[in-house]
Amino acid sequence: MSTEYRQRGISLIELIMFIVIVSVGIAGILSVMNVTTKASADPLLRKQALAIAESLLEEIELQPFTYCAPDDTNALTAANAAGCAVPANSEDSLPTAARVSNVAQRDAANVADYTNFAMAPIRDISGTQINGLAAYSASVAITQVGDTLTPAVAKNDALQIDVRVVSGNTDITLTGYRFRYAPNALP
Repeated sequence: MSTEYRQRGISLIELIMFIVIVSVGIAGILSVMNVTTKASADPLLRKQALAIAESLLEEIELQPFTYCAPDDTNALTAANAAGCAVPANSEDSLPTAARVSNVAQRDAANVADYTNFAMAPIRDISGTQINGLAAYSASVAITQVGDTLTPAVAKNDALQIDVRVVSGNTDITLTGYRFRYAPNALP
């Protein structure tokens, strides 16, 4: 009679090792899913910040940019700042503070009116706060860059417009350029 022993199935040690290995694998997969789920809201925040920045940049770029303030009688014909009917109406130098408000209708007369403009919370052009965007803030920096371009133009004939929107860890800056088109017709 043979006392040969044949094992059938798996031993307890093999079963425990299988459970440990599978548990480590599942824990790794779940940790990756956890990180992915936490970061899934970021695209929404980035898209909202980008939409705010694009909207504000477009609003600014659509403003007139002539040698004279648009309400100057010579705004349509002035070929330089000396051609303004009132010398104080020249738009050759940027103001130190914004000439538009964030709490009322933004009635801008020129691109330069947005110099150093800040907005928190986010409001539409009529001054109405936009629901759901209270955590965002926007700021505008406008600089004269004509002399840095190739070919160079007069420094005050080209403006660089930087719109920055911030909310928590989301920080987006869009840059646009506006060239003086005077003495062409005002928009």
